[in-house]
Amino acid sequence: MRLEHGIMLFLGILVGSVIALEGKTLPSWDKFILTFFTALFLEASTFALNDYFDLDVDIVNKRNDRPLVRGDIKPKTALILFGVFFPLGIICSYFVNFACFIIALITALFAILYDSHMKKIKFIGNFYIAYVMAIPFVFGGVAVIKENTFVIDPSIYIIALIAFLAGSGREIMKDVQDYEGDKQKGTRSFPKYIGERKSNIIAGLFYILAVCLSFVPFIMQTYTLYYKNYTYLGLVLICDILLLITAFDLIFKKEPHLKLYRKISLVAIFIGLIAFLVSIFIYI
Repeated sequence: MRLEHGIMLFLGILVGSVIALEGKTLPSWDKFILTFFTALFLEASTFALNDYFDLDVDIVNKRNDRPLVRGDIKPKTALILFGVFFPLGIICSYFVNFACFIIALITALFAILYDSHMKKIKFIGNFYIAYVMAIPFVFGGVAVIKENTFVIDPSIYIIALIAFLAGSGREIMKDVQDYEGDKQKGTRSFPKYIGERKSNIIAGLFYILAVCLSFVPFIMQTYTLYYKNYTYLGLVLICDILLLITAFDLIFKKEPHLKLYRKISLVAIFIGLIAFLVSIFIYI
């Protein structure tokens, strides 16, 4: 179920909520709990379904980090987990507000479509996963506004775009790592059409674009909470350095250590989340 991803999604929701509240307070306890379980249940359910559909490819790619590949649990168990957690996540989103319910429902239905069909067209699926990394910020902003509207602080959208770009880079990088298994299954991915080398270069460029955009909230007065916020700058620089190391190796090395950079990029994205959240309350 990869619950750590659910925690990261919730952190994105929390960032969006706090920005929408202008950094003056945290969301109410009911919104806090409901948005947390919306993220956790929907993430857990779709990852379980993902492992069910990906079992054959994961075996070829020797993904022994997957419990289905190791034989720890049966594929039927993954389907049961999906059947339990998916409706729970949708129900939680309904009690946040109607706008959040719509976002959660559309995103969750696309998650099912991705797991069952879009995986075979990975160059489309990549951008869906990047969208999943970006939408929690918007969800969080919408969760705490009084009206059922999508009119929220513009800084939420720039943060969502940064997450989308970093997520796109990470997904394309993962495609290169999983290319052998995908090739046997006939999956249409970036490496299949343009080759592994060019795919790594594109992934690196997405990371660089994300790094460039990360400075926008700091230098533009429009983004009040982050404008000349040196706590934000210090933390986001750590994230940026990790992403740039990953990007430069992807671009300039013929055989970058993709397994290592998958982990580094995840750590970098987590630090970026912390930068956006913590710096709202700390100004240096």
